[in-house]
Amino acid sequence: MKLLNKRIFIVEDNTLNRLVYRVALETAGAHIEFDQQGRETISRLRHRHCFDLIILDLMLPYGKSGFELCVEIRHLNGYQTIPIVAVSAAEATYAVPKAQASGFDAFIPKPIYEDTFADQIAAILAGQQLWIEDTRPSFG
Repeated sequence: MKLLNKRIFIVEDNTLNRLVYRVALETAGAHIEFDQQGRETISRLRHRHCFDLIILDLMLPYGKSGFELCVEIRHLNGYQTIPIVAVSAAEATYAVPKAQASGFDAFIPKPIYEDTFADQIAAILAGQQLWIEDTRPSFG
């Protein structure tokens, strides 16, 4: 199991995306925790320093964007070196430079594919740079 016992915190408002994350990451052995809208992210992370990786949707329905959350997370004690991954359907030419400037470690475009997502997260945890990757399945 490539993500055995890895603890991943995810901010995602879309129910279907949360299901895909759950299936892909838990099947690979990860323990995951969600904040559906990002409203509780900072307070929850401030009191818990046990995550190996954080995944943030960039476009959230209320309050802060994923970009703003990333900046705030980076200012929390103990979260300067935890990998933070932007996952978004936003146009990559706009989102990637802004994600890099905000303190993200990687960018994975939506849609997320259940069969490749855990491999992408494992690669990021291993230190690999992942800024834009075509996640469409290949047919051949």
